[in-house]
Amino acid sequence: MSETTYDSVFAGSPIHERLFGTKNNRKSGAFYGYSLTILALGIGWLLRDYELINAEEGFGYWLGIIGGSMMLVLILYPLRKRIRALRFLGRTKHWFKAHMILGVLGPVLVLYHSNFSLGSFNSKVALYCMLLVAASGVIGRHIYAGIHSGLYGEKTSLEELRMQLVTSLQQGAGMATFLPGFSARLESLSAQAQGDQITGSLGASSSLLWTLRKYVVWYSLRRTAHNEIRQRAASSASVAANADKLQKAADKYIRGFVVLVGRVAKFTLYERLFSLWHVLHMPLFFMMVISAVVHVLAVHMY
Repeated sequence: MSETTYDSVFAGSPIHERLFGTKNNRKSGAFYGYSLTILALGIGWLLRDYELINAEEGFGYWLGIIGGSMMLVLILYPLRKRIRALRFLGRTKHWFKAHMILGVLGPVLVLYHSNFSLGSFNSKVALYCMLLVAASGVIGRHIYAGIHSGLYGEKTSLEELRMQLVTSLQQGAGMATFLPGFSARLESLSAQAQGDQITGSLGASSSLLWTLRKYVVWYSLRRTAHNEIRQRAASSASVAANADKLQKAADKYIRGFVVLVGRVAKFTLYERLFSLWHVLHMPLFFMMVISAVVHVLAVHMY
């Protein structure tokens, strides 16, 4: 079997992608955003005992004003999305990006304002409400990504995901003769993920089960592919000479396939979770606004 044949069976993974990720991975910036946030929180927590910031005056006071203002600005995103008269404010996509950035940066500034400590009763309530809203936003961000094409893309349909899965299987069609056992496992998993023949989706419980067994399936597919490659290598000198290359390429294909099957399997569950999240997130937000207003009034009046 020639090098060209091997490349047609498995598309190799360039070394720079294995080291630094794909262009889309780097473009999202989520990893860097979370890393900087954790670093900032860690530094603030370690320095809290030095009492470098006073919440009642100077720099600490203005951190609270700026951070609280950022949290208030968050309301502009849902308003821009629902009220046509506000279209002059810019594209919804940009407001969504600002919504996420301010939803993380605002709480960080408020935590620095409070010197990572609890004060009076009203400040405790305001702080807890803010942290609940921030945590809810982070959770919602990941649910949102599960039913959209990228973080800032259009909402994905289940049919689109199913077509992507079919395309993935077609791209790996050359494996049917080369690795028949592995190819059969792929087709079986694809059928399981699509569930009901009419709706093409799994129920919520089955979808949750897939989430829990994702890495077991990943490991099982790798073992199946590697075992078949070793068996073929025992009877073919050309396969034996390229066994390492085939295993690495198979691993790359399996990573992409498992992620795609997972998106199909979890789509219905994520849609339901996103609907529930919307019901909970807005009341939490308004509770935070009310508690913050009460806190500001209490600070300036007493």
